[in-house]
Amino acid sequence: MVLLRHIPFLKTVFIHSITAFGGPQGHFGMMIRTFVEQRRYVSREELLDFNSFCQLLPGASSTQVLTLIGYKRGGLILAILTLGIWILPACLLMGALSFFLHFINQDPLKFIHPMAVGFLAYAATQSFQIAIHNTITRVIVVVSAFATYLLFRTPWIVPILIVVGGVVTNLSSKRIPQRGEAPKKIKWGNIWLFAILFLTAGITSEVARKQDWANRRPLNLFENMYRFGSLVFGGGQVLIPMMYEQFVARPESEKLIQRNPNVIRIPKDDFYSGAGIVRAIPGPVFSIATFAGGVAMRDKGWLWQLLGCLVGMVAIFLPSLLLVLFFYPVWHNLKRFAAVYRALEGINAAVVGIMVAATIYMMKDISFTEFKTVSLMAICVIAGTWLLLTYTRLASPVIVLICLFLGWIF
Repeated sequence: MVLLRHIPFLKTVFIHSITAFGGPQGHFGMMIRTFVEQRRYVSREELLDFNSFCQLLPGASSTQVLTLIGYKRGGLILAILTLGIWILPACLLMGALSFFLHFINQDPLKFIHPMAVGFLAYAATQSFQIAIHNTITRVIVVVSAFATYLLFRTPWIVPILIVVGGVVTNLSSKRIPQRGEAPKKIKWGNIWLFAILFLTAGITSEVARKQDWANRRPLNLFENMYRFGSLVFGGGQVLIPMMYEQFVARPESEKLIQRNPNVIRIPKDDFYSGAGIVRAIPGPVFSIATFAGGVAMRDKGWLWQLLGCLVGMVAIFLPSLLLVLFFYPVWHNLKRFAAVYRALEGINAAVVGIMVAATIYMMKDISFTEFKTVSLMAICVIAGTWLLLTYTRLASPVIVLICLFLGWIF
């Protein structure tokens, strides 16, 4: 009965899951619009704090932010339900794609990329107003934006900038923490479960490989995906190259084939198609693991392919859930100390700089010099999305539908 009062929240999560395009950067702009301005489930300061914290963790950052919103409103059960509702539509789409890859028409999606840039620009401007208010935060945001743009595909650049930003603002002793919130209880079982699964998956996968177990591929697939979900910093733009190296590039090595003839492999063209389409559908980019799992098991029949989709989905998102639910109480308790409280100012400034760099980086794939119809429309979509979000109360799903309609008629 307690969960019944959270049905409107879960409905909002579902609508967000089928309209949130553009990866974690674009998702954050939509979260501000939906969960802060329209529904008031969290404040802007809380959402920025959640986002800054999740940037410190490996895994799917937008998924972790949404999970924390659910955790704040209703505890563990609501957090798990939030996670499930958020990832399911994207995973169903990417799983189906592994079966029907060659029947997909991508033309209506041509303006989704510039729309996502517009959402990200909106998130950056809104966060700037909250987090940037003195000289040191302005310096941090400029340096972070510049460094992130130059090293966008480097996995460790985001956590490094966040840590440096926190250290820099600790050089001042002016700010003190607000002492009022009681410390949260740390659930040690989450981190133990994470570690046990990590070790067990690795050992079992290696034993199965060396002893050449029959039908061992799902075990190897779970280990690959769980490892990615545990170690990937920087979101989908880092996950996709790592998956390419694991499932496309490595299986082409003759030495590896001699040592492991049954290595998991995905055809290069199929992987490129999946990596392109996952950026054009709503939901987390990490849902590409569902597609990869299905394609990796495709040669064994449709039941095995379904199993591959399920293994990919569970293994890639489980570490994100366990890590965020363990570390958030730790983070909450640490904020009561002056050094950590002061660090938040620099951390939030660094995150704003990262969002600014991501906006510029995502715009580089849109032509500004070739004055073609699509290029001009893309520029108009970016500007129009930002203007609609900034100066109207138009809901995010309506903006998505407008951009899909534009892609269909142009």
